[in-house]
Amino acid sequence: MIYEVLLVAYLIVALLLIGFVLIQQGKGADMGASFGSGGSNTVFGSSGSGNFMTRTTAILAGLFFLISLSLGAMTANRESAEDEWNNLEVPAAVEEPVELPADQDVPVIEDAAQSDVPVVDSDVTDVPKSNDAEGSN
Repeated sequence: MIYEVLLVAYLIVALLLIGFVLIQQGKGADMGASFGSGGSNTVFGSSGSGNFMTRTTAILAGLFFLISLSLGAMTANRESAEDEWNNLEVPAAVEEPVELPADQDVPVIEDAAQSDVPVVDSDVTDVPKSNDAEGSN
C-alpha cells in the first residue's frame, strides 16, 4: 500500500520538478545579455536571496531524491517471482516425433525424363584434369 502511494507521489514530484525547471528564467536570459551587457556578472551569476521558484525547485529536488531512495530500498527487499530457468536439472517434457504415413511422404518419380532435376554424366566434369604424369618442378 505504501509502495503505491510513494510511487504516485514520486510521479507527481517528478512532473512538478520538470515543470518548475522549465518555467524558470536563466541568470543571463534578460534582453541585455544577448547584446553583451551581461558580462558584468560574477562567474556563477549574481547571487541574491532565492525567490519562490528557486526555493520550490530545491524542495522538489530534495523530495525527489528522498522518495527515490525510499522506493529503491523498498524494491531491494521485495521477493522476486520464481524464474523458470533457475532449476535446469528437471528435464523438460519430451515430445515424441509423429511418423507420417508413407503416402504423405515426398513422391519418388520413377521416370527420369519427367523430372526437373538434370542428369549429370559421371565422366563429364568442370574440373580440369591434372598433369601429374608429366611431372612438376
